[in-house]
Amino acid sequence: MNLPIVAYGHPVLRKMCDDITPEYPELKKLIADMWDTMYNSNGVGVAAPQINRAIRLFVIDTVQIVESFDDQDKKDYPNEKGVKQVFINAHKIEESGEPWAYNEGCLSIPKVREDVKRAEKVRLRYVDENFQEQEAEFDGITARVILHEYDHIDGKLFIDHLPPLKKRLIKKKLEDIAGGKIRVDYKMLFAK
Repeated sequence: MNLPIVAYGHPVLRKMCDDITPEYPELKKLIADMWDTMYNSNGVGVAAPQINRAIRLFVIDTVQIVESFDDQDKKDYPNEKGVKQVFINAHKIEESGEPWAYNEGCLSIPKVREDVKRAEKVRLRYVDENFQEQEAEFDGITARVILHEYDHIDGKLFIDHLPPLKKRLIKKKLEDIAGGKIRVDYKMLFAK
């Protein structure tokens, strides 16, 4: 089922999310709904707070990014493979490598894109959809998407990484989003 995406300004986007247990109600259905919501919104990741759940759960699909690489992207990211994965109760162990800028957007902050610097690599401890413990390191585009979604479960947004001047320049757009004065081609849930 395609769920509404929570818009900027909704308090759930600023909550530190809680770990869950395998007994979380209808978890398999929730994960399936998150995949549907992500694909129907043309996203590459979606975190539980974006669908109004303050839990440590997110899904990503960077395979679709790699498959759509143009020739320049293939040169810039020659080792990028992409990952389609569920992350539950993720906790960051470390970030490493040189920070690099990339133009990011967010389903909860539609029509706003800005360059954000993030680390090249991230190591996480998490459980998969079968609650099997995992620890893995990710890099490149996949690390970036993971760090973006991870921010969501820590109550942060990509705009929090912007310099003060950039934040002032997009202030009106953010106010319009929070006030529901924006049109997108997917369902949105506004705070008001």
